[in-house]
Amino acid sequence: MIFLVASLLAVLVGVAIIRLVGAVDWSAVGGALGHLTWWQPVVLTAVLLVRQFFNALPLAFYIPGVGPFRAMVNDLVGTMMATVVPPPGDIAARVALFRTWGVPIPPAIAGVTLNTLTFYIVRFGAPLIGFVLLLTTGHEAGLRWLDLLSVAIAAAILAGLLLVIRAERTARAVGDRSGRIMRRFRRDLDPAAWADGCVRFREDAAARFSWGFPRSLAATVGMLVADLTLLLLCLRFVGLDTSEISVADVAIAYFFAYPLTVFFFSGLGIVDALIIAALVEAGGPEVEAAAVAGLIVWRVFFIGGPIALGAICLLFLRGTLRGSREAAVD
Repeated sequence: MIFLVASLLAVLVGVAIIRLVGAVDWSAVGGALGHLTWWQPVVLTAVLLVRQFFNALPLAFYIPGVGPFRAMVNDLVGTMMATVVPPPGDIAARVALFRTWGVPIPPAIAGVTLNTLTFYIVRFGAPLIGFVLLLTTGHEAGLRWLDLLSVAIAAAILAGLLLVIRAERTARAVGDRSGRIMRRFRRDLDPAAWADGCVRFREDAAARFSWGFPRSLAATVGMLVADLTLLLLCLRFVGLDTSEISVADVAIAYFFAYPLTVFFFSGLGIVDALIIAALVEAGGPEVEAAAVAGLIVWRVFFIGGPIALGAICLLFLRGTLRGSREAAVD
């Protein structure tokens, strides 16, 4: 099962790169992949576990009664269910676990929502780190100034969240205004229901926000650093050394491309093409084959790893998740 998922992801990455980058010397890519040895996937798996730990840690900060281990299990199961079943299957699985652990559902759902918003703030704000790296290394920004739009989106999400948390009146106003905007796209939407939902969300989320939000931001940035480490190791393991591509080159390429993981399958193909293009610009055409090989390995772990870990969790939680359908109805 895991091998099939990894193989399918490798094929998808290859096809996407061909479409967006153009012709690739696949014999050279195969030679680069031949550098991999048996112990390196073990190291990559360990780094992936660290990444998933930081990725799930905000759930422990936001939801009473959920520690880091439970947060990680819940996050992996939610990721797995979101991949294989249509919505709201992932929320149903999360709710089923929360109920089994005796966690009250309203604050749990508020915590999941806060976790998602925190992640989006960091996702769209990632180019800020890229701009700092450009400044410290003396690289030219060029078209990367367009990523200021992504930073503006992160700022807008943060501002909206702070307005909702600030007071009930502002929460109701933000919900009503958002509902009126969305009603232009869905005529059956009730702005008053959105306003009430924002108020309920504020009531459930406000208690742990001031304590949990800064810690969650730090944890999510830690997740980005772990993910960057995973990418760096993948590139090094296929033979791309520091004399060809520096750590700063990889980091700049990663942080500017990361907001595009918002698209289908974490921006599969688009993100990869942008990172490869940046690495080729920094190291020359001779690094392209190894860069493609490294991105294939990274994507297998980046996308396939959490799915495989979620599947393992599901094997131990089959009985717990039999109530997922009832949770979805609730």
